[in-house]
Amino acid sequence: MDPARRKVQEVADQLLAEVNTAYNKTGKLNDELLSALNFVFQAPLLPALDILDNRGVTAISCPSGRKVYQVLGTSGTPYICLPSSKYCSCPAYRYSVLLKNDHLLCKHVLAIRLAEAMNLTKSQGVTDLEMTNLVKNLE
Repeated sequence: MDPARRKVQEVADQLLAEVNTAYNKTGKLNDELLSALNFVFQAPLLPALDILDNRGVTAISCPSGRKVYQVLGTSGTPYICLPSSKYCSCPAYRYSVLLKNDHLLCKHVLAIRLAEAMNLTKSQGVTDLEMTNLVKNLE
């Protein structure tokens, strides 16, 4: 990762920590924080916030400790995401994040990061076999 992109990622991580602090303190995000989020994340922010409004982020875990997220896209399509690697099974991830390199994250991974910061993630347990099948079917 080039130094400029690394710095933007550091700013994004710090901003998400501020989201956590502000949301836990007041239960909402103020205009200044929303403006900063918009500046850093740009186009994926509003769709990510829509996903949060619809409670579309589910953390799926299994007894062996593996964890993935399922995010319902704005069209209702479920996507599997691995936020530690910022991977998402959506087409926008491949195009905007990997190919064009014009977004830090797709809206689904951004929704996960925001949901974690705001404690808005649903949880679901699955068996190890079900988790294996979920991961095996990633595109």
